[in-house]
Amino acid sequence: MNFDTLQSPLDFLQHQLGGIAHEQALRIYESSWEEEGKAISASIDRNGTPWLRMFDPLGKRIDEILLPQEYWKLVKNGYKTGAVWRVFEENSLLTSYLQGYITSFYDPGLYCPHTVSLATAVSIEKYGTETLKQCFLSQLLKKDDTVSQGATWMTEIKGGSDLGSNTETLATLRKDKWFINGEKYFCSNVQAEMALVAARIEGSQKNVRGLALFLVPKVCQDGNLNYNIRRIKNKIATRSVATGEIELRDSEAYLLGRPEMGIYLIMEVLNISRVANSMASMALAQRALYDAWCFARQRHAFAKPIIEHGLLQQQFTDRFRQLRGGFTLGWEAAKMLDDVWRETPPYSERYHLFRLLAHLSKYWSAEFAVQTAKWAIEVYGGIGVLKEYGVERWLREAMILQIWEGTPHRQILDGLEVMERKGAHILLFDYLQDRTSKTTLKTMRNRVEVHLKLPKTEKEAKSEALFSDLALFTMNALTPKP
Repeated sequence: MNFDTLQSPLDFLQHQLGGIAHEQALRIYESSWEEEGKAISASIDRNGTPWLRMFDPLGKRIDEILLPQEYWKLVKNGYKTGAVWRVFEENSLLTSYLQGYITSFYDPGLYCPHTVSLATAVSIEKYGTETLKQCFLSQLLKKDDTVSQGATWMTEIKGGSDLGSNTETLATLRKDKWFINGEKYFCSNVQAEMALVAARIEGSQKNVRGLALFLVPKVCQDGNLNYNIRRIKNKIATRSVATGEIELRDSEAYLLGRPEMGIYLIMEVLNISRVANSMASMALAQRALYDAWCFARQRHAFAKPIIEHGLLQQQFTDRFRQLRGGFTLGWEAAKMLDDVWRETPPYSERYHLFRLLAHLSKYWSAEFAVQTAKWAIEVYGGIGVLKEYGVERWLREAMILQIWEGTPHRQILDGLEVMERKGAHILLFDYLQDRTSKTTLKTMRNRVEVHLKLPKTEKEAKSEALFSDLALFTMNALTPKP
């Protein structure tokens, strides 16, 4: 096991993938984190929730998020390096995901603005009018400090998983213009210049078929605020991205795509973020593993460094192997999304195979990140729970990654749905048939097929063990043997 690659996210990526495109740009980006980014990130985490300045001195509503200037340097350096613009110049998501991995090794929360800005840009590019592209997409693709940010706001107070039932925000068409009224409860990157918003078209059916996706700018055409920020959330972590509550009151909006296609566009947004979440989770796990490894080589117990004790040594070996496997699973999902991200409904079979891979990867990687961060605290012992030493932060960050873009329960149930309705498990087994033994493949195939025939309640109740094992099976099949 080459534990030395743990020190650098880019070294680990090269170890996993071999040659990497734009290595020099990514190396410069990583160096900027080492030179000053780490210290800035730690300071922002210690300072806690950013402030909201709602009014200027004359009483005009401005809703300004107050963050240190150093923060803006960090987040905009990511945009300038290519978190968004490079995707469209190369017609590929992959370098952006690699950059996101590096970002998340140092600060998973900071990867959120880059991810939701990318999702905003993709949606406008695919489904926006030429006018929208000229007005808004061009701002997201800038390569300097004037770059604009995007956001993706779906969730309301009742929850985010059941959008069909819980979305009460309404979109109304008046004289060929769309206006939105409602409230969004978890709005990350709340300071963005524009946001993708899920809303129900007035008079439509109250399920997912009634949802549409809109682009909502921060400022109206008359120069006034287009919506208000009610408050900023006080979260346990990801303090490097401001999350707030939004009030939409006759907010100007632009419909993306056809209204009846809204739920598909919303899910495309979530799929981009789910792959990013897998990258962030594995990068966080690498960071926690690296911090624990550094400490274990210095801490002595029973006359030798604790890294030399057999049990702990084996735990490091096992987690490093799982880190490599988990990254392989997530990268496979990223590569497959890179093949299908320009598709529009109706989707190909390969797109549905990607969906299952994304659910498996997001489910497994997020849980691995939580357990690895928890284990890193255990390696430190008592001082691991103290904020001053920093390792406890990774557990706080991992707990949020596990919930972002769908809880583990949501990944399981959505994974079952794409297997039942689209036969994605059959596509998966065909995809893996040359990468694992016929016996192992047949056993897992039979197990899934038997499970899918169970009565609905029993099928859901017993689904976690199956889904967990299917994720592990897929990961092992994809991971090259040493």
